[in-house]
Amino acid sequence: MSANDGGYVHEPGAFDADGNRVETGDDESEDADWLESPTNPESVDREFGWRGWVLVGVILVAFVGSPLAILLWPPTLNYWVALLVLPLVPAVLLALTAVWATMRP
Repeated sequence: MSANDGGYVHEPGAFDADGNRVETGDDESEDADWLESPTNPESVDREFGWRGWVLVGVILVAFVGSPLAILLWPPTLNYWVALLVLPLVPAVLLALTAVWATMRP
């Protein structure tokens, strides 16, 4: 791995004897903010909140609404839609909502 490929590169010379990073003149200012003052995980608001309740609602729709929709689907309509599309829509909605609910601003 070279220093220019953007991946992890072990550079022992980039630190002094106390373990502090030595400035080499490279443009690494984007990383400097969180290195200088990292956020303690316990100081971040991690309550269940309204995002959690939205996720619970989508879980109920996915695990109760989808089977009910399949059960109540009229038998004269396409069977492929009932067994593939009806479960797929709540599954995609659940996946997107779960990612959204776990992202913190």
